[in-house]
Amino acid sequence: MNNFVVTFARGFGTGGKEIASKLAADLGVHCYENRILTLASQMSGLNKKLFDEVNEKIRSSGGFTNLLRGLPRARHYISRNEKFVSDDKLFEFQKQIIENLAETESCVIVGKCADWILRGRENVVSIYIEAPRDFCIKRTMDNMQVSRETAAATIKQTDKFRADYYNYYTHGNYWTNPVNYDMTLNSEKAGIENCVAIIKEYMKIKG
Repeated sequence: MNNFVVTFARGFGTGGKEIASKLAADLGVHCYENRILTLASQMSGLNKKLFDEVNEKIRSSGGFTNLLRGLPRARHYISRNEKFVSDDKLFEFQKQIIENLAETESCVIVGKCADWILRGRENVVSIYIEAPRDFCIKRTMDNMQVSRETAAATIKQTDKFRADYYNYYTHGNYWTNPVNYDMTLNSEKAGIENCVAIIKEYMKIKG
């Protein structure tokens, strides 16, 4: 593939972001996750905090309502700790950024429904990373320096948020559906480094 994109969906604590970052480094390309929010903010002229609030990361639940009051018209929003509500406009800005990246450069994109947005394109490889819950809990405890209970709750909340987000923006598809991806990898069984190697070999095959 001359101009390629590798998209990553990942369960929380699986090491999916680490795999994506290592792959991008090996391939000499950019890895986009939060940078998509910055680019969407620049393109739209909206405060980046609005995009941060709908990102697939843990956030504090306060403050967003006040930001919304400053906008010219009412907007819905996505909250990790409240009932899922879409913000179609913010998603559309991110979607445009992802489509533009796929057309202009080789890169790795983490999350953001990128696999679905770019489905059907010959230059896209889509990866889903999952692992047993205990493995994810241990990684989360180590990375976040939290108790087992907090790690388990964080994983449960975050994965539900991502699943609901994916379901909404793909019009009813489900996040863990293997048919959506070129490849699903178990990061505990394969290991982080081997996941990177396997993906690189698959890219050669798909070529």
